This record gives sequence, C-alpha cells and structure tokens, in this order.
Amino acid sequence: MLIGVAGKTNVGKTTFFSAATMVEAEIADRAFTTIKPNIGVSYARAKCACTKLGVKCAPVNSLCIDGNRLIPVKLIDVAGLVEGAHMGKGLGNQFLSDIMEADALIHVVDFSGASDTHGNPAGDGQGDPVRDIEFFERELDYFIAGILERSLLQLKRKLQQDKQTKLESLIYAQLSGLKISFDQIKDILKETAFTFDSDREAVLSFASEARKACKPIVIAANKCDLPAARENFRRLKGGINAPAVACSSESELALRRAAQKNVIEYLPGDADFSVIKEVDDRQGKALEFIRDVMRELGNTGVQQAINTAVFDLLGMVVVYPAANITHLSDSKGNVLPDAFLVKRGTTLKDFAGMVHTAMAERFIGGFDLKKRKLGADYILQDGDVVEILFRK
Repeated sequence: MLIGVAGKTNVGKTTFFSAATMVEAEIADRAFTTIKPNIGVSYARAKCACTKLGVKCAPVNSLCIDGNRLIPVKLIDVAGLVEGAHMGKGLGNQFLSDIMEADALIHVVDFSGASDTHGNPAGDGQGDPVRDIEFFERELDYFIAGILERSLLQLKRKLQQDKQTKLESLIYAQLSGLKISFDQIKDILKETAFTFDSDREAVLSFASEARKACKPIVIAANKCDLPAARENFRRLKGGINAPAVACSSESELALRRAAQKNVIEYLPGDADFSVIKEVDDRQGKALEFIRDVMRELGNTGVQQAINTAVFDLLGMVVVYPAANITHLSDSKGNVLPDAFLVKRGTTLKDFAGMVHTAMAERFIGGFDLKKRKLGADYILQDGDVVEILFRK
C-alpha cells in the first residue's frame, strides 16, 4: 500500500510528510523544495486486539503502544503541483508519474490562503483553498484524459479489427498503470457511456470517474494552527466533496521531535501530551501553543488524515494471524505478533496467500477465536484473530 502526500507547492506537504514519517526531508518557504520524491514509513493506528483479549502482545511486524497497534504504511511525498502540470508545466510530468503509483492521496492544502496559485508566499487570505482543491483534481483528470486521448484512434481500430475484443479490456490495458481494476473500468463505462467516438467532455467525464475510483483523496486542511485557516475550514468544509481533516503539520512535527528527545510523552493521534523533562520558557510557550491548537482541533490531524486514507478511503481492516489460536501466538510463542491491513471483503484463503504463498496453495481452512471452523470464503472482519490451516 502506498499513500501519496501531494498538493500545490509550498503548502506544507513536506512538513506533513516529515511529521508522519520522521524522514528528514528538506522543508523551506519557497516553491519546488521537493524535486525528487521522498519515501518513508508511517503508521495506521488502530486499537490492538490485546486490549479486547486481555493479553500482553509481542509485536513483530508492527508496534503496540499502550494498546494502540501501529501498522506500517508507506508514504511518498511528491513534487509540488502547479496549474498546467498535465501540459508539463512546473514539475508536472514527474509529479503525475510519481503520484499514479499511489493507492490513495492525502491532498495537503494551505487553508490559511497564504500562497498564490503558483505556490509563492502571499498574504494570508489571498489564496483560495477550494480553488486549490478543484485545480488539483482537474489536473489529475486532464492527465488521465490525455493518456486515453493519445490512443483513442489506435484503440478504436483494434476494436474494429477484432470483434471479440471488449472495450473495457482495451481501456484497462491502457490505464493499468493507474492501479485501476478491470471491474472499476467496467462500472465506469456503464455510468459514463464512454466510447472511442466520445468528445473531449465525455473523455474528461470518464477520466474524472476513473480518478475517483483509483485515486481517492482525503483533504489535509493544513496550517490550522492559524486562526484564518481554522475559520476557512469551518466555513468551507461543508462544500468540499471529499473527507477533510483540520491539520497542523508543524505542530505534529514539533511534537514528534520533542518525543524523540524524551521531552514529552506523545503518541501520534493523541489529543494531548505530557511534558516529562524540564523545558525553558521558550519551549514551554511553544508547547502550550501547540496544546491550545490541539484543544481547538481535537489533535494535530496528521494521524487522522492517514487513518482516513487507510481505513475510510481504502476500506482496510486489521487482521491478526496466529499459528496457535489457543495461545494467540506464532511458532516462537510471540502473542499477536503480526497485524495485517487487508481490504474489507477479503476472504480467509486470500489472506492466507498474503501471509505466505504456500499457505494459499496448501490451504485447508481455519479457526476463529471461538475455535469455530472457517472456510475459504469466510469474509474477514476488523480485529479478527485467525489460525490458518494448511497441508504441511
């Protein structure tokens, strides 16, 4: 799974990325600070099964802190986007190529309105967050439409020459690099009535639906440590056609760094923190300012945006495999060692293949916590602990 952190240049997206991953990416108040994409690991946060089962777990592929399971997810921070990126403006071609690898997008938007359409610093309120959201989506739509338009005539000829070929098969082959599924293509064709004779408006309509299907977006309404941004978020949230989270990336990054230095106790996503080391007056005031921001927002919003992408947009659930369902352990005795993020609707046999290919090839069945037998078609539920049975 790959989550793209994207947006107009100079809106705080690299600060968001660094706060989420603790990767030391270059951060500056200028356009195009990020040229080559930064890649790092963050975590989806969920309640660990150990809390419900009353056991002490021993995580191997993830972390458990105070009953919170932190499951690794990969993030990519791509070059900033400008209007006209689909025509190669700015770092458009690189941006659009990099971002198409992502399964979902966190669109970081400066809700204080402190940057112009090119990402250059401007006075607070001069920018328009809603316009930024609209142009970002439009650039992706134009990019996808361009992929189709460049091949419409060639694909039309293929369809005419081979009557057995299906329209959806040709389009799927053309757009497979977007991480879009064949079934999604079929559904979009039914909704849009797209053909190879469609005009530009119809092509754009198809591209827009394809983008929504394969690149779902959560809006990280950034810089909400500023009153202007908080006011804009309250005023505009209802008019945004995507899930939106009020964020303060700078606050999150400051907290993560302070926790790293053992100045505070803080877990990403918490609503507060504890100061555990003496700080000077300047540090104390900075921490109190952040605390006030968190009271206003509920938290810094960074972890919430990641969780929204993973659990809401991508529909993931957390599943724990156990070699021994009685002891909830692996073969080495580690209790609840692994936590997997799997798509809602995943069957037990599909999951067996995710754990190890040999398990799927030699699959027999499984057990749940109550030691009830599970078949290959059992649909995994969030928080399930399962033992997979397979021929040795």
